[in-house]
Amino acid sequence: MSMTRRPLILVVASLLAIGACSPVGGDRYTRKQAQKSLQKLEAPGLVIGEFTLTRIVDGDTVRVDGLDSSLRLLGMDTEETFKSEQDRRDVETDWNAYVAAKRGKGRPGRLATPTGEVAKEWAKTFFDGAVNVRLERDHPAEIRDRFKRYLAYCFVQKKGVWLNFNVEAVRAGMSPYYTKYGFSRRYHDEFLKAEAEAKAAKRGIWADGIMKYPDYPEREAWWRPRGEFVAEFRTAGAGKDNYLDSTHWDALQQLEKLVGKEVHILGTVDDVKINERGPARVALGKIPLVFFDRDVLGTSGIMQWKSEFVWVTGVPTIYENKKTKHKQVQIVIDRASQIRLSTVPGLTVPTVAPGVGP
Repeated sequence: MSMTRRPLILVVASLLAIGACSPVGGDRYTRKQAQKSLQKLEAPGLVIGEFTLTRIVDGDTVRVDGLDSSLRLLGMDTEETFKSEQDRRDVETDWNAYVAAKRGKGRPGRLATPTGEVAKEWAKTFFDGAVNVRLERDHPAEIRDRFKRYLAYCFVQKKGVWLNFNVEAVRAGMSPYYTKYGFSRRYHDEFLKAEAEAKAAKRGIWADGIMKYPDYPEREAWWRPRGEFVAEFRTAGAGKDNYLDSTHWDALQQLEKLVGKEVHILGTVDDVKINERGPARVALGKIPLVFFDRDVLGTSGIMQWKSEFVWVTGVPTIYENKKTKHKQVQIVIDRASQIRLSTVPGLTVPTVAPGVGP
């Protein structure tokens, strides 16, 4: 193999020496208990509640009682664990060739690494002996992400003190401060200090000579502008009810209240549909943007921004299907300047007339 595994083995050994990892979980839960947990998870609010921890899936994914999907832990993103024996063999054969093959020609993506396995073992150690965890949100209305995962900070009590697992994982070097979906509203400074501490001490992913993602500078150069773009929108919309985040559970309801008035919407481009007849439609979460003019669609650049953030300015209207009588709120885009695109390395933002933003 092109890189020795000894540094990684030493890291794993040192982490496991912190403490033995015991199974997490308890007795099977009744249907009534599960429903009660789900009610807490679906209810808006900052503090979701305390839950029984049932499983550590990997370094940044845990499961709690009554939850049918995993939590997306905010502000962190550990490397992936191995799901295939072939990947394990490829890593052992030639690490550099494995990374190059997985990367391809696109932007940095996810790939399984030995460091991802280290992060999972570290998480098991961190939660060792914990029965209950406390889950909190970054914003009362941010319940799920676009993949329907619950968004949360996960706290565990140790020696009478509730510790933020998300921040501590960054401090331990198990993850960078992950700003791809925006800066943390509540713990931004803590994440920054934790990451700086981990980098200075060369912990985890910041250590030299281990098999980890080799492109963190490139990832950070992509994530940071996204975080800054979201922060700019939040700052401009502070205290204003016509600034809407498409990920909020009540985004459509809030948009309906503002029919006929100018609104600003932040969201990622989730889907683009271009039919032979009729307008093109772009989905920002559940919020539809309608383009009657294909030139405006092309000039806006929004088709190239799939999965990236955009800032939309427009006036919501109600559309009624003549056949089904179904009504839907939508925003018609008739000027490219209604779309402002986030900065993405490798993508060129079209030059359009000013008119979007504060």
